[in-house]
Amino acid sequence: MEDYVRTVAFEQGRLLLIDQRLLPRKEEIFICETYQDAAFAIREMVVRGAPAIGAAAGYGYYLAAKELSDEENREKFFENLHAAAAVLDGARPTAVNLRWALHRMDAAARKHRNLPMHELLEVLLKEADCIKHEDIETNLKLSKIGAELIPQNGRVLTHCNTGTLAAAGWGTALGVIKEAFRQGKLKHVYADETRPRLQGARLTAWELVKAGIPATLIPDSAAAVLLAGGEIDCVILGADRVAANGDVCNKIGTFMLAVLCKEFGIPFYSALPLSTIDIQSPTGRAIPIEQRHRDEVLRIEGHLIAPEEINVYNPAFDVTPHEYVTGIITESGVLSPPYEKSIKEHVASKERDAGSCC
Repeated sequence: MEDYVRTVAFEQGRLLLIDQRLLPRKEEIFICETYQDAAFAIREMVVRGAPAIGAAAGYGYYLAAKELSDEENREKFFENLHAAAAVLDGARPTAVNLRWALHRMDAAARKHRNLPMHELLEVLLKEADCIKHEDIETNLKLSKIGAELIPQNGRVLTHCNTGTLAAAGWGTALGVIKEAFRQGKLKHVYADETRPRLQGARLTAWELVKAGIPATLIPDSAAAVLLAGGEIDCVILGADRVAANGDVCNKIGTFMLAVLCKEFGIPFYSALPLSTIDIQSPTGRAIPIEQRHRDEVLRIEGHLIAPEEINVYNPAFDVTPHEYVTGIITESGVLSPPYEKSIKEHVASKERDAGSCC
């Protein structure tokens, strides 16, 4: 199986993103020529999914450096670059890959701060390329690891979108599903529609159809019926941030699925690159939860579906306590309880092996 779309690309000095706001009706490219364009794309969900956001942020940082380059006044350049990085970082507060990618770009900039400006820009573009390509390699690794957890003729339920569209390529949880299908193990996929922005209906269903994987789209509220009826063998979804104790922050509706899985004895897995683990957040309570605009709930494609005057509560994410998580699928293996221990060991190993490309 091959990917059928390039979610994040950089060509001729421009960041190219498939505009996920328009799928599945239109397949159009959103062009970012400045870091402000990149920040807009992240904030308005032109690009979404923690790994894809990280890759886009890396290129956004490079665009900022290119735009602000100043050979004569290095201190002013780095001051302006830091301010631009803050704009990118503020685009979405919950997905930790955004900050991770910006910190990595900043480390490369500081390491090579005395290079001539044109050479420094080459270094930063190379680092952004590395973030993108490493994400694809990571996703392929964790997909093979995760596919081992799916039983023969397995029936899987997933939530939100975690495929090629959510990453630099291939995907995380949906990558696991695609690999299981490639191996001939997968029988069927059930995809939650994922209100209010319908990432499951618009994006995951689109990817599953493109890949030729047998699948059924369901309302979020139908998941309990399938889980209780023995129609699901496991639930696999992604994460936008994982705390040091294994609490999983993911698209709103994830916690509800985890509780149902525990009630009915169904394995519940979160698939993610180790870069999505935030060891600075001791528990899920430390993770900032993005509050989205009320119109996302009140309207579908611009059409009002509820009284304008009604109050709206629209958190983009929820936190699933670690005791509800069967395992965390990463590129270095499946993390198991106690999560504080397994996360610490795997992240430390990753940090020893990791480093800038530059």
